[in-house]
Amino acid sequence: MIIGLVTAIAASACYGTGSVLQAVGSRKSARREAAKASGGAVTQHGGPSLSSTAKAAVTWEFMVGTVLDFIGFGLGALAARMLPLFLSQTVISANLVITAVLSVKLLNIRLTRAEWASIGVVCSALVLLATAAGPEGSGHTPIDTHWWLLVASVVIIGGGTLLVRLLGGRAAILAGLLSGLGFGALGVGVRVLNGVDPFHLPSLLGDPALYAILVAGIGGMYLHTVALQIGSVNGATAALVVGETVVPGILGVLWLGDSSRPGFAWMAILGFVVAVAGAVAVAWFGEPESASPDGEQDPGSSSGSEQAVAVGHGSTPTAGSAPGPTAEALPEESSRNAAV
Repeated sequence: MIIGLVTAIAASACYGTGSVLQAVGSRKSARREAAKASGGAVTQHGGPSLSSTAKAAVTWEFMVGTVLDFIGFGLGALAARMLPLFLSQTVISANLVITAVLSVKLLNIRLTRAEWASIGVVCSALVLLATAAGPEGSGHTPIDTHWWLLVASVVIIGGGTLLVRLLGGRAAILAGLLSGLGFGALGVGVRVLNGVDPFHLPSLLGDPALYAILVAGIGGMYLHTVALQIGSVNGATAALVVGETVVPGILGVLWLGDSSRPGFAWMAILGFVVAVAGAVAVAWFGEPESASPDGEQDPGSSSGSEQAVAVGHGSTPTAGSAPGPTAEALPEESSRNAAV
C-alpha cells in the first residue's frame, strides 16, 4: 500500500509539472499562429487543426512536458496495479494541486483564498481515502470485457475527435471530459491487462486491453492538448478530473473487486466525493477574472491571454468583452492557471 501511494504521488507530480510546461508550449504556439493569421490553424468551425496541434507539440516546453507525462504514465500504471482504482486515480488526478502550487513559482501566479482552501480540501480528502482503502481486487476478468473496453475506447476517442472538430471553440469542456474518460479507460486497461504478472509476451500482445490502452492514452493526450488550446481550460480540466476518477473508481468497485477496509466504506465514499469536488474546485476557482471595463486586466489575471488564444484559433469573443491584446503584446508566461 505504501509503495503504491508513493508511486501514485510521484506520477501525480510528473503529470502536474508536465501540465505546466505543456500549457506554456501550447499557448506559445497558439500566439505564433495568431500572429501569422494562418488560415490552416483552425477548422471551419473554429477548433484547432491537426497541423496547429502538431506545431504546439514541437515546442521544447511541450516536449519536456510530454516526457514527464510518459514517466507519469509508467508510474501511474504501476500504481493502478498496486492500489484500488478509486485511490490510485484520485491521487493521480490531484496533479491539479501540484500544478497550482508550481504555478505560483514557475508562472508567477497568485492563488486566491478559495484556491488554497480547495487545495487543502483535496489533501484532506486524500488522507481519508488512504486511511479507508483496502486491498485492490484481482483484476482478472473475462476476455470479452477486454474487447468491450477496446470498443469503448475507440468510440470515446474517435467520436470525441469528430465532435471537437465540429464544435470548434465551444468544445473545451467536452474535450476535457472525453480526455478524462480516455485516461480512465487507460487506467482500467492497465489493471486488467494480461501477460504482465507473470510476463508472457504472446498473452500481452493478444490482449485487446493493450490496444485499448494505446488508443485511450494517445487519444486522451490529443484531446487534452486540444482542451489546452481552446479558450479557458479550467472548466475543461474540471471535466477531465470527473472523467478520470469517477468512472474508473466505480468500475473498480463493481467490476474489479476493489474495496475499502472493513467498516471504513463510509470514509472511502466521503474521501472520494470530497477529493473529486475539491479537484473540480481547484480548476473552477482558477477561472481567469474578467477584464475591467477599460480593457485593463486585474493583477494576476490572464483573461486577456486566454481570450487572445481563443481568438487566435477562430473563436468569437463573448458579447461585451474587451478586445484581446495582440500576440506580440502577450507576455511569455502571463496565463493565470494556464498550467491547469
